[in-house]
Amino acid sequence: MKIVKLLLLLILFCIAFSKLNVTNATYDPLSTPNNKFGIHILFPAELSDAAPLVNSTGGDWGYITIPIQASDRDVDKWQKFMDDCARRHLVPLIRLATTGDYFIKGSWSEPSNYDVLDFANFLNSLNWPTKNRYVIIFNEPNRGDEWGGTPNPTAYAQILDYSAQIFKQTNPNFFVIAAGLDNAAANIPGVAIDEFSFMQQMNDADPGIFAKIDGLASHSYPNPGFSASLSTNRMGIYSFYYQNNLVEQLSGKRLPVFITETGWSSDKVTDQTQVNYYFDAFANYWNDQEVIAVTPFILRAGVGPFGQFTFLKNGTTTPAYDAYKNMQKVKGQPQIDYVPTPTPPQEKSFLPIVKFNLKYPIESVSKEINKSSKAFFKWLLNA
Repeated sequence: MKIVKLLLLLILFCIAFSKLNVTNATYDPLSTPNNKFGIHILFPAELSDAAPLVNSTGGDWGYITIPIQASDRDVDKWQKFMDDCARRHLVPLIRLATTGDYFIKGSWSEPSNYDVLDFANFLNSLNWPTKNRYVIIFNEPNRGDEWGGTPNPTAYAQILDYSAQIFKQTNPNFFVIAAGLDNAAANIPGVAIDEFSFMQQMNDADPGIFAKIDGLASHSYPNPGFSASLSTNRMGIYSFYYQNNLVEQLSGKRLPVFITETGWSSDKVTDQTQVNYYFDAFANYWNDQEVIAVTPFILRAGVGPFGQFTFLKNGTTTPAYDAYKNMQKVKGQPQIDYVPTPTPPQEKSFLPIVKFNLKYPIESVSKEINKSSKAFFKWLLNA
């Protein structure tokens, strides 16, 4: 009998210990001084221009939003990015991205569980500058062109749920953030879904989904037309507030908010008006205690449709850049997890050995292989 009791105690201890290993080890970003100023970039090389912008005028440890594509998992490249963030005192917000869909032009492919697992293992192989490892689970899934051609709130809820599980199992310091949604999208069957309807349908498909994640990304653009004046409109720069209200209604809790995209169109709003808007927005709208970071889109756009939002144009700063740089900031003090060497090494004679833990169910791998096979034969038959 004593042996049986000892075995039972041992089993209970193992269960309790295993649960402790997967508990949320992230910390509240507001538990330490926080500099919410940030900027959205597209390439790691832009950090040298981003740091003086977000860490100016008393600021330190501002935020950087950057996408990483499934086809761009280069250990050397992204470890250098993390090292540069640490040296320049920048907190990275890594947004997961797939690749262009081969069969549907102008659309990003729909991610799979395998993509998420691969991202989790790859990102965990890197040394991050801060304890919280912020990951944003894809982008604007309420738009069909961002989700394999057709928006699917059920599929996104499932991917988000799986992401929360896998990233936390891989490393409890991962801070899982739901994707920013297009706050101007209308309900057009097969094309787009209004962000609030999309969130409601996500919860219908996976009840309590918003209680399973750590944060909420918001694309609080001044809509309509990226040119609206400041207001508490549900489609404007204050849309994050209404999103979080819905999260609370659905899950019983409010989430830290990361405004990872916002900004006014220079094609429709004068430079001076943009400057005034940014000052007013930070003073009276984005000063909300729940807003952890604001990273306007975009630092450098080059040619193309994003040019209307760029902070750097033809190698020179815009009035919006100058105003943003001169705004008073806070000396952020996030919990530091890694300090790189003072200067980058000149060269490497070897690649680091990376160990990956396979946590992907075999049956799911089989399902993904079948899915890939169907796509291949579809391509072959139509070639």
